[in-house]
Amino acid sequence: MSFTLLPEWSAQDAVMLTWPHKDTDWVEILDRVEPVYVALCQHISQVQQVVIVSHNSDLKAHIVELLNKADVDMAKIQFVDAQCNDTWARDHGPLTTANADGQLCIKDFIFNGWGNKYSSELDTKINSALCEQLANPNNRVRKVDLVLEGGGVEINEHGVLLTTTECLLNPNRNPHLNKSQLEELLKNELGVSDFLWLDHGYLAGDDTDSHIDTLVRFAPNNTLVYVQCDDKEDEHYTALQAMESQLKTFCTSNGEAFQLIPLPWPSAKYNADGDRLPATYANYLIINDTVLLPIYGDEKDALALTQLQKAHPERTVIGIDCLPLIHQFGSLHCITMQLPQGFLK
Repeated sequence: MSFTLLPEWSAQDAVMLTWPHKDTDWVEILDRVEPVYVALCQHISQVQQVVIVSHNSDLKAHIVELLNKADVDMAKIQFVDAQCNDTWARDHGPLTTANADGQLCIKDFIFNGWGNKYSSELDTKINSALCEQLANPNNRVRKVDLVLEGGGVEINEHGVLLTTTECLLNPNRNPHLNKSQLEELLKNELGVSDFLWLDHGYLAGDDTDSHIDTLVRFAPNNTLVYVQCDDKEDEHYTALQAMESQLKTFCTSNGEAFQLIPLPWPSAKYNADGDRLPATYANYLIINDTVLLPIYGDEKDALALTQLQKAHPERTVIGIDCLPLIHQFGSLHCITMQLPQGFLK
C-alpha cells in the first residue's frame, strides 16, 4: 500500500524544534533568538506537544529554566538528546507519509547543508535519534538515498507537489538525476500524483536556492498563498511578477485554476553589514487549530494576518515576532517541523 506525504494541515502530535546554542551561528544573538523559540513553545504547547532537540544536558537544563519562567506546560514538552550543527528543523527533520489505513512511514532523506554550503554531519543524524527516542514503534522508518529538504516541497490533500526548479534541480543536490528521474523517485517516496514546478521567484539573503516555503504555500481546497511584490523599485519585483504570472497558469487535475491569495511585501530589512534579509510572510507554520505567522514589526504585518486568515478561516492566525530569525537568513517555518498524529509513542 502506497504512502503519501501528509499536508501540513493534517492533525499533528507535535512540532519539532532544534534549539540554538553557543556553538551555532546564533551565538552572537542568542539573547534575541531564544525568546522567539520560547514564544513558539508557549503557543504550540496550548494545542499539542513540542519536541525539542537539545545539543547536550547543560542546554536541556537551560531550556527547562527558560520554559518554566515563561509558564509553559512542561507536560507538553519532550526532549530528544542529539547534537546539531544548526537549528533548521524544517530541512533536517523527517518527512512523514501515511497510507490509506493511517499507518505512518517516517522518511529520513539526506540533508547536505543546502548543497554543501554548511556543515551538516550532526544534523543529518537527528532523525535517527528522534525515531529511536520518541517515535511510535508501530511506525515504519525509512532512510532515503536522496537529498531533500522539507522547505523545498509543499503538498496538498490531492497529492500535488509544489516545488521550485531552482532548488530541486540544482546540481548541488542530486546531480545524477534529471527531472523525470527525480519525479519518479518522489512519486515512489512521497506518493505524489502530480507536480507543479515553479520557475521564478527568489529572496535576497536566502541560502536555500529558493525554497518553496519562502515563496508559495498550499492551503486546503486548491488554494495557493504567495508573496506579492508591488514595489517596482524593489530588486525582487520582476522575478515575483513572473512568479505570479506562472501561478495563474497552474491548474488542478480537473483543469480549474487555483484560488490565489497574495501576501503583502514587507519593507526591506538589512543587517548591520548592509545585507538584505529574507523577510517573507509565506514562512508560516500550520498547527492544530492555529496558524503561526512570522511578523517583522512592519506596517504590512496586519494585512498579512488578514490575508492568511482567508486561506485558513477555521484556524486562529497568530503573529510571532521573527525579526531576530531572519538575521540568520530563515524564518518561522524554517526552524520547525510538524510531526503528524501517530508519530509519537
